[in-house]
Amino acid sequence: MSRPDPAAPAPRERRLHPMSWLFVLLQQLRQFIVPLLALLLFGRGDRNELWSLIGVGALALASLWQYFTYRYTVGEDGLAIRSGLLERSLRVIPFARIHNVALQQNLLHRLFGVAEVRLESAGGARPEAEMRVLKLADALALEALVRRHATAAAEGAAATPAAPLLRLDLGEVLRLGLVSNRGMIVVGAGVAALSQTNPELLPRLIGSFGRRLLGYLDVHRFGPLEYALGGAGLLLLAVALLRLFSVALALLQYHGFRLSEHGRRLTVERGLLARWRTSASRRRIQAWTLREGVLHRVLRRRSLEVDTAVVDRHGGDRGLRELAPIAPPHACDALIEHLLPQARWNALPWRPLPAASGWRLFLPALPVTALVAALAGWRFGAWGLLALAWLPWAAYQARRQAARLAYALNDALIAVREGWWSRHWRFAELDKLQALQLVRGPLDRRCGTATLWLDTAGRGAMAPPLRIRFLPLAEARALYAELSRTLARRPLRW
Repeated sequence: MSRPDPAAPAPRERRLHPMSWLFVLLQQLRQFIVPLLALLLFGRGDRNELWSLIGVGALALASLWQYFTYRYTVGEDGLAIRSGLLERSLRVIPFARIHNVALQQNLLHRLFGVAEVRLESAGGARPEAEMRVLKLADALALEALVRRHATAAAEGAAATPAAPLLRLDLGEVLRLGLVSNRGMIVVGAGVAALSQTNPELLPRLIGSFGRRLLGYLDVHRFGPLEYALGGAGLLLLAVALLRLFSVALALLQYHGFRLSEHGRRLTVERGLLARWRTSASRRRIQAWTLREGVLHRVLRRRSLEVDTAVVDRHGGDRGLRELAPIAPPHACDALIEHLLPQARWNALPWRPLPAASGWRLFLPALPVTALVAALAGWRFGAWGLLALAWLPWAAYQARRQAARLAYALNDALIAVREGWWSRHWRFAELDKLQALQLVRGPLDRRCGTATLWLDTAGRGAMAPPLRIRFLPLAEARALYAELSRTLARRPLRW
């Protein structure tokens, strides 16, 4: 172990960017923007608006205070961050503890040539450090420094030059917008926010639209066929508008997407107006998800996502999640083979599960279809019973899903394959498994089956569970015992 040279100069303390107080202030001003605009536009305000101005002044002083009291020092083995004047704090963050470095730039950041830096650790509910904001060159240098220390610690060598693994051109980004549901998610979030800020507005709008629609329908006296055609037309229009909105969001969020490899670290860059850049060590990846929805299959595309040890409990894009938002199947397979060469992804020994379990996948469709048919029959009479025509399709879909159920296990990886209409593959390295659980519900006890749950350090909010369902009891116990012995022999890597 090398000792510090007493003659070497001490690392100098550094400040944030001189305009950092402005970005902190703008971020805190969101809740005050409406009364402030009202006061500026109309020239007068009530007591609440006066208090809002006082709050704005206090926030401005707090932002300036943070700039003048925030210092950070880059040492040989980590960062030291000082903050506060009356109540001072010193936080030392070793480079070995930093698992993810995220750089974010909105449009204003890009105009000023600055970036917001977040340093993440495994399982942390909050970042180890948030630097708002640094010069872009300083932010990139800090990211490179963390990457270089992580690479040297893991491999005993200097970091290798960045190697691009995947790029998305404009056509791929447009395909991503078509297959994603981001438009529906954003609209749903907007409706939820509107209902919280003004609970009366949304019911009033829905009630007004409903009264006009019912009045129009009563005047024209449409029959059941016209009702069906009109409803289908409105549904198609809504789907088309949401897909166009999803395409616009995909262009904003994923334009210029680039996945690159720096030694043992993966880095993702993306964004049109706002740029987002994050990096994480490959060994922090806990589990993988390969998806193939209906539109994916039409366009012959898949998506590849990962769960990392960095947990985001507040939502957002803190950790590395999407390695391939959309790509051809062979590109996804090549990416898995490159990052997990020991897993032999293309030669996994898949073991099918009993196809007779299809009726259990069909069971949830029965009460839902019966309820919809009852409501439709009450409103439209005998025509409403046509909803029962969904049952044969649900039975066929459940049968096909059961035929595709399978799992695979080798000396490095365990994988589960599920779905038919919309498919996914969920897999993890054996060295990343933390816990096993064998569960038997009432139907399992009657059918002589069990479900094996496998737990890792991190799981994405939208990721399917890593589980093997409908295993025959003897096979489930044998698999549980085999994995237990394997986990007992191997150290946990995360």
